[in-house]
Amino acid sequence: MRIAVDAMGGDFAPQAIVEGALAALRGCRDIEKLFLVGDETAIRAEIQRCGGLPARVEIRHASEVIGMGESAAKSVRNKRDASISRAVDLVKAGEADAVFSAGNTGASVAAATLKLRTLEGVRRSAIAVAMPTPTDKPMVLVDGGATPDCTPEILMQFAVMGSAYSQKIIGQASPKVGLMSVGSEVTKGNTLSRETYELLSKAPIRFIGNVEGHDLFEGDVDVVVCDGFTGNVILKTSESVAHAIGRWLKQELTRNPIRLLGALLLRGGLNALRRKTSKSTYGGAPLLGVNGICIIGHGSSDAVAAQNGIMQAVRAVQSRLNAAILEGMRQTDELLPPPGGLLQTMRSRLSERIEEIRAGSPRP
Repeated sequence: MRIAVDAMGGDFAPQAIVEGALAALRGCRDIEKLFLVGDETAIRAEIQRCGGLPARVEIRHASEVIGMGESAAKSVRNKRDASISRAVDLVKAGEADAVFSAGNTGASVAAATLKLRTLEGVRRSAIAVAMPTPTDKPMVLVDGGATPDCTPEILMQFAVMGSAYSQKIIGQASPKVGLMSVGSEVTKGNTLSRETYELLSKAPIRFIGNVEGHDLFEGDVDVVVCDGFTGNVILKTSESVAHAIGRWLKQELTRNPIRLLGALLLRGGLNALRRKTSKSTYGGAPLLGVNGICIIGHGSSDAVAAQNGIMQAVRAVQSRLNAAILEGMRQTDELLPPPGGLLQTMRSRLSERIEEIRAGSPRP
């Protein structure tokens, strides 16, 4: 197995990325070749700091980096020698089986989508984010930000891809899939959610209906489906709340000696909780639907996060995740209109809505 790593992507690159990549290499015999893509001089310096160049590592020079604040698609087109682009090129050329990057998320999505294209039948890609629950397995949020604007058909495909990911990577035998909405009742939500509900009810997945915000971390749903705009808001809000609670807890536990003593007694449990809620534990999120394995790490990834993100890529390749997604697409073909007919479908829905209003019987 061959993994391409964007060594320049992330707030702590290349140090943290190179260190994490070498740790993954040492811990996984299945990695035959690890490509470190980026500024060769900087990468070699980090490798020397970590003990020298291993035989299974190959450096591929890239002279440019796409910064966190840069426009994604524009930068991918203009910076042809960017590290993320060169890393994805290795997958496109068949030299690598997967790519990992903790750089600009939009650039990773754009590079993978533009260069690898989507799998046959897939209309839009989606980021699958693992979120902690009280159980031993995380919940998967799809989409975490790749596709902000969706149709019911796209959301149904997200559900199928998310279910495949939960089965193959998380280990859920029969994932329970929920649709993010403002109420559990079938009639709740906007037009998009109601029409999506109808499609999901017919899809070859274990659909359990609508879920609300308070259901996300209870462990009762395995895959939560939403558009990328909503998903990214959920993700960023969850990260912020977790960080704030950790900060408040530390303040309260160190307020006086008695509380500090109690904190020392609870240290094992507190450390376990910290690991469970840490982004480093999960390492990265796969970009589902593209014709290749692409794992996107958090911008603040440390060495542990980079190592775990690369191992995510290994598991995705080993489990033949994309083959499972293709099978899911095949099973849902008959439920969807042809891709070329999407615009016509939207026009028809708009015309129907106008006729309802003219007839004086708008939808409830």
